[in-house]
Amino acid sequence: MPSNPTTASPRVPATSPRMLTKSLGLTVDNVTYDLEDSVAPDLKTEARGALKAHLSALTQRPHTIGEVAVRINSISSRHAFDDLLMLSNLPVVDTIVVPKVEGRKDLKTVVHALNNNNEDGRTNHQILALIESARAVMDLSEICSATRRLSGLIFAAEDFALDLSLTRSPSLSEFLYARSAIVTAARANRLQSTIDLVCTQYKDEPGLARLEEECRGGKALGFNGKQCIHPSQVEMVQRLFAPSEDELEWAVRIVITNEKAEGAGKGAYTLDGAMIDAPVVGKSRAIVAKARQCGMNVDDLLTKWKDQEPS
Repeated sequence: MPSNPTTASPRVPATSPRMLTKSLGLTVDNVTYDLEDSVAPDLKTEARGALKAHLSALTQRPHTIGEVAVRINSISSRHAFDDLLMLSNLPVVDTIVVPKVEGRKDLKTVVHALNNNNEDGRTNHQILALIESARAVMDLSEICSATRRLSGLIFAAEDFALDLSLTRSPSLSEFLYARSAIVTAARANRLQSTIDLVCTQYKDEPGLARLEEECRGGKALGFNGKQCIHPSQVEMVQRLFAPSEDELEWAVRIVITNEKAEGAGKGAYTLDGAMIDAPVVGKSRAIVAKARQCGMNVDDLLTKWKDQEPS
């Protein structure tokens, strides 16, 4: 099962044979196959069958994809349990993305349905919860503690705007409270993934400029990933949510010197005049792990700084 946070999460409509096939060639840490918003109501059964055939043909997850996820229909719909019945015995699926989560009960219902429909009586699927309403934001603590299967939260801006009668602006200021609340709740409950809103623009230079601005803003708020609606967004999202080269080098130096400091019985120490203590070390280890997930060359830096000593 995936053990790292999701950085880029492209959505693939289950009704498109072409996009289902193309998805297998992506190099990305998450691919989310969609049975919900991108599928018309009268095509739900057809989409479910197409996705089952697609996933059943895979003996294992493609090595270039870190996580295979499926977004089911909302628990309040008549389609959700058919989705879960289909997914409960597909070992290639790592994660279930649950839309329109309103409280603890929704997630417990998903876990119960997965286990009841599985041939072995229990599945290991992780869960990502979509936060799409005012009620969900107010019940974040309850949602985050609903099940140990929950690995992260996703902010669905368009549905949230609809619920609150908001108009999305370029600054995204109208979503500041909700986005901050989501990140804070996820961190407080030690959830590994916090995935930010979709950038609805992706064409040409203006679209890429908007995407870059949103990525930098989301990362600054504490999100560690972003939803993608087009494959052209994936490279920029993964690059901007990855550590910078300077950030990684500093983190590697801290990891190396901390091991030596611990071996010498030291607690806090200094490096280049900066105080290094447990929170700084913890963050540095997370940066190094994130860099490995993003395919950055950590080993060369470990070799370069292997003789670094704490002071």
